[in-house]
Amino acid sequence: MIETRNLTKRYGDLIAANQITITLEEGDVFGFIGPNGSGKTTTMRMIATLLNPDYGEAYVCGKSIYTDAREIRRLVGFMPDFFGVYDDMTVTEYLEFFAATYRIDGPARRKVVEEKLELVDMGYKRDAMVNQLSRGQTQRIGLARVLLHEPQVLLLDEPASGLDPRVRIEIRNLIKRLGELKKTVIVSSHILPELADVCTRVGIIEKGHMIVDASVDEVMRRARQRIMLQIQVKDRTEEAAKLIESHDGVEELTIEKGIIETTLKKEIEDYSFLPTMLVEGGFQLTLFREEEVNLETAFMQLTQGLVQ
Repeated sequence: MIETRNLTKRYGDLIAANQITITLEEGDVFGFIGPNGSGKTTTMRMIATLLNPDYGEAYVCGKSIYTDAREIRRLVGFMPDFFGVYDDMTVTEYLEFFAATYRIDGPARRKVVEEKLELVDMGYKRDAMVNQLSRGQTQRIGLARVLLHEPQVLLLDEPASGLDPRVRIEIRNLIKRLGELKKTVIVSSHILPELADVCTRVGIIEKGHMIVDASVDEVMRRARQRIMLQIQVKDRTEEAAKLIESHDGVEELTIEKGIIETTLKKEIEDYSFLPTMLVEGGFQLTLFREEEVNLETAFMQLTQGLVQ
């Protein structure tokens, strides 16, 4: 559905996007992660045919951004971080106006507007003035707008930026539903943990370079340099800690609020020896778990904090 090959954009000496290569299939939800100024928006605008690259190629549904821009714009719904609204329109009038620009006429126009309002859970605001909506409601109306013409590809630039936690969760769930509807979605964000639940793939971009492009599980695997365990025993915590620390496979150990936090050496992948050792030592385990690497931790491990 989306394929880019060495997509590059320069602004003088600044390389905003440097040989970006991505391949996405139908139903993929691609989390595009990076700090502000890393090249996310530039890449998305090139895919949407709103910005001409200096080098490289991109295809949307098999159509080239160079020769088939008009067709691509019919296939793509692009939602920028901030977009203007018309102050003197109701929500329904606003969406019907844009439906008309897609040449959706007559009863079909009202029907598609109602369908998209229900999809984004904004049917109860159909008669509200657009300029009276909250930031979160405006974002959902913006998403309804880009869905009016049933695009196969959605490019969502920071859709949850500036929203409160509840609305971010609602936007996240909506993006997940779009993937289930077989839309191909690129969603850029710096709100890292929330993307792990909705994305099938993750791309991490830094200073214009794509440094990671993999499944969420693969990103976590790369980021996990060493296994970290949380262990708790019923009593004699200090003694249990000394026993654990005596093993050659343990690199570091601390005790925090009665929990023994244990870091194993890099080469250790099987840690079944630890519970066995503790039970044989007469300790009763009340907690034994591996600390999970989340997307935010992965981002910090895999990037250097560089910006343009």
